[in-house]
Amino acid sequence: MSIIDEIKESWGWVGINPTEVVAENEFGNLIIKDAENKFWRLCPEDVYCEVVAQSINDYNKLIKDHEFLNDWNMTVMVDEATEMLGALKDGCKYYLVIPGILNGEYTGTNIKTAPFVEIIRLSGDLGKQIKDLPDGTEVKLKVID
Repeated sequence: MSIIDEIKESWGWVGINPTEVVAENEFGNLIIKDAENKFWRLCPEDVYCEVVAQSINDYNKLIKDHEFLNDWNMTVMVDEATEMLGALKDGCKYYLVIPGILNGEYTGTNIKTAPFVEIIRLSGDLGKQIKDLPDGTEVKLKVID
């Protein structure tokens, strides 16, 4: 299955109809162009996929915004992850074991590596399950074999 198909399967519930992955970072964040030429950001560590630019002009402005670029590059996190876990293997990304949305810490002790496809699937599944919960709701994770 292609990365576009994985995004459709895992995140289609948010209304995205992806056509192209424009950019990705070491934590599996994606900038995705959709069929309407909007640009979305898929952010696995914060478990969201949302429109960040309504057009190519908006996107071109966004990628020049220093605040966006600092958040996107995640330089401190990438450096810490690389120091602790080494360079990424092909097809893998860093991820937060406990996502930020569930109060996971943005520190090296909460970072591991996993196949990129699994990160997309897990974050999409988790996002779908918690999408309607009010902020501050207590969540209990249950692992089922």
